[in-house]
Amino acid sequence: MKENPELKTMQATLSRQGIEHQCLSSEELKQRFPNIQLTRGEVGLLDKFGGVLYADHALRALQDAIRQLGGIVRDGEKVMEIKPGLPVLVKTTSESYRAENLIITAGPWTNQLLRPLGIELPLQTLRINVCYWREKVPGSYGVSQAFPCFMGLGFSLAPHPIYGLPSREYPGLMKVCYHHGNNADPEERDCPSAFSDIQDVQILSCFVRDHLPDLQPEPAIKEHCMYTNTPDEHFILDRHPKYDNIVIGAGFSGHGFKLSPVVGKILYELSMKLTPCYDLTPFRIGRFPGIGKAHF
Repeated sequence: MKENPELKTMQATLSRQGIEHQCLSSEELKQRFPNIQLTRGEVGLLDKFGGVLYADHALRALQDAIRQLGGIVRDGEKVMEIKPGLPVLVKTTSESYRAENLIITAGPWTNQLLRPLGIELPLQTLRINVCYWREKVPGSYGVSQAFPCFMGLGFSLAPHPIYGLPSREYPGLMKVCYHHGNNADPEERDCPSAFSDIQDVQILSCFVRDHLPDLQPEPAIKEHCMYTNTPDEHFILDRHPKYDNIVIGAGFSGHGFKLSPVVGKILYELSMKLTPCYDLTPFRIGRFPGIGKAHF
């Protein structure tokens, strides 16, 4: 990537937090990672503590911990109605639940649950193509070769970042994705007829061809996920403006999972009326004009 303001911000943050990192020229990057093809003027910022979280393993560990602590995990139930009050009543397709406090973290379905509660957040739901690319030589972009995760910024062909994870999830396939997508209803995420715009896949094919020459330049597997973006791509972590026993976590904009431990802590603090351990000003609902009040 060529130097840009976002890269400089990342470098400043790493320096401020005392995290070891290196700024690498295109020649140094090529020497360290020879199967990345670079052009003159591209530079890199290496965070030696970066890594990969495997979502399925992490979620399984979380659910196991919840059960061990006496919690109950209810899966496969669709929330049909939320009635505010003391207690809050939540009706699902299977049962009704009452609680003193409720935390809503419903991803792309957030506004469907919030509209009956008198508020609609400025959320954009996007369908993302999750692409996996076959290695020409198995393992060449793998974890065993210490190939890094990466985020590519400032490419002329891509208005949004491109990111990649080393091959492991699917043996012999590397995950390289575009950090943006098409507007979509989450109920239609897997309906191919609803989405004909494949510009992002074409962008990725060009990127793989030009920068990752040891991958086949057409995706071997294409899956889908959903992003729920806010206008500034910062999270929403706040109480409902009318019902202070309802807490909202939303708008994670494609980068929330890795921060879920601290987000969970903050949502817990809000729900228990504790003073948050972090300044939540950047994450308040009220930062969006006209959204800070409930409407009925």
